[in-house]
Amino acid sequence: MLAESPLRIALLIDADNAPAEKLDEILTELSTLGVINIRRAYGNWTKAGLQGWQARLLEFALRPMQQFDYSRRKNATDMAMTVDAMELLYTERPDAFGIVSSDADFTPLVMHLRAKGAAVYGFGAQQTPLPFVNACSRFLYLEALGQGPVENGPAEEPAEAAAAAVPEAPPLIVPAEREGAPVARAASLRVPTQQLRQDSQLLGLLRDAVNATQDEQGWARVGAVGTQIGNKASFDARNYGYASLTKLLAATQAFEMRDEGTSRVAVRDKRQVRAL
Repeated sequence: MLAESPLRIALLIDADNAPAEKLDEILTELSTLGVINIRRAYGNWTKAGLQGWQARLLEFALRPMQQFDYSRRKNATDMAMTVDAMELLYTERPDAFGIVSSDADFTPLVMHLRAKGAAVYGFGAQQTPLPFVNACSRFLYLEALGQGPVENGPAEEPAEAAAAAVPEAPPLIVPAEREGAPVARAASLRVPTQQLRQDSQLLGLLRDAVNATQDEQGWARVGAVGTQIGNKASFDARNYGYASLTKLLAATQAFEMRDEGTSRVAVRDKRQVRAL
């Protein structure tokens, strides 16, 4: 049997709206998903503010795409990047796109790419508007890249101890446009258990996924839970400061854990256990 071919990924970067110092982490993340055949960064390279990109473009073999501003206080980079994405979709036909930007104007593009069968992996700053975040197959905040979550003890500690060891953090200020959405924090600080349990939308998302994939005893494989969530919404546990979905589920203290540390790790809603 022939081995399955890796995903062919087209990486498109809005350099006017993304930090050059995160490029290494972005490429590392995408390289775990497939081969990045196309690498392009868009911007008006005559601007002094983009000088920091030059060394990165050479280091990681990115093709700089020049786009002059046609009018003051309005750049044309977004439109040039959108046009190229559409052309690539119908000519090169990549399996997936990496879109690096914090601009919600790319939301219609992402929705179209996904409707045509291409996965879209988004990368942007913490303040990225939710319509763009939710449109992506998966979205990672740039603040969560390249920083492992704060560790508190041995890697193999029990789930209850790991959850209890989550450090308290100051209250998170949620911008007005993000109210009602699952709260996320840069990966350098884990969202503490108390705050996770107060996030009704996050707990609802996790519980719905567990209920949809559980067996007759209420157990659901974490891998299946992650797949179900991915089919429903853009989600990544690292946006909450946890290295994996398993660790996030344990930190909520809302689920019973089984076979931790193995590929068979499973969870069960504690409310269902009490009802038995």
